[in-house]
Amino acid sequence: AFRIRKDYGKVKLDLGNYRCAIFDLDGTLLDSTWVWEKIDIDFLAKRGIVVPADYMQEIRNHNFITGSKYVIERFHLNENAEDIAAEWHEMAQEQYDNVITLKPGAGAFLRKLKAQGMKLTVATSSTHTLFEKCLKRNGIYDLFDSFTETHEVERGKGYPDVYELAALRCQTDTAHCIVFEDILKAVQGAKKGGFYTVAVYDAASAQEQEEIKKLCDRYIYGYEELE
Repeated sequence: AFRIRKDYGKVKLDLGNYRCAIFDLDGTLLDSTWVWEKIDIDFLAKRGIVVPADYMQEIRNHNFITGSKYVIERFHLNENAEDIAAEWHEMAQEQYDNVITLKPGAGAFLRKLKAQGMKLTVATSSTHTLFEKCLKRNGIYDLFDSFTETHEVERGKGYPDVYELAALRCQTDTAHCIVFEDILKAVQGAKKGGFYTVAVYDAASAQEQEEIKKLCDRYIYGYEELE
């Protein structure tokens, strides 16, 4: 069993009944949201568009295909969604292959869970071709029992679909799964499915912090808080 320490009041919760941990990647395990901010700025700048104030938060709720459809509709672009998705993928690939690292303490925490017999799985809006080399380079790819991507389900991370499929692939029911996420919409989706949800601080989601704290079961600023 492991426990989550909540710094304010040092509240400890025994999570020994949980058998599966479902992790988001970008902003949760990977220190990668800065890459996507740069990609968004560069992508829109090439089209003469200044990034709107609400854009960064909205685009984080999408995967490549739904995101490309969103920008086409929002900015009235005469472009193909698949071409935009491919452009984003190409812009990100070098960073994932060679630069992006884990959030502090994430690797050690994953290994601790694995050593305790916990099943580990990923639920992400990213694609396998993008994150596989990154996870291998950072030494955690083989810790996971499975990977689930939002394009495999009908609805995005505002709904529980991707977490439910991830749990199914680990042959574990909702009641015995923990979800780790960093953005409000994803926390909302996990909670709609009845999952115990740990929210992980990420600078890109700081403006959602208070709403996330109210909704999640536990909020952490870093994996060093977990024991």
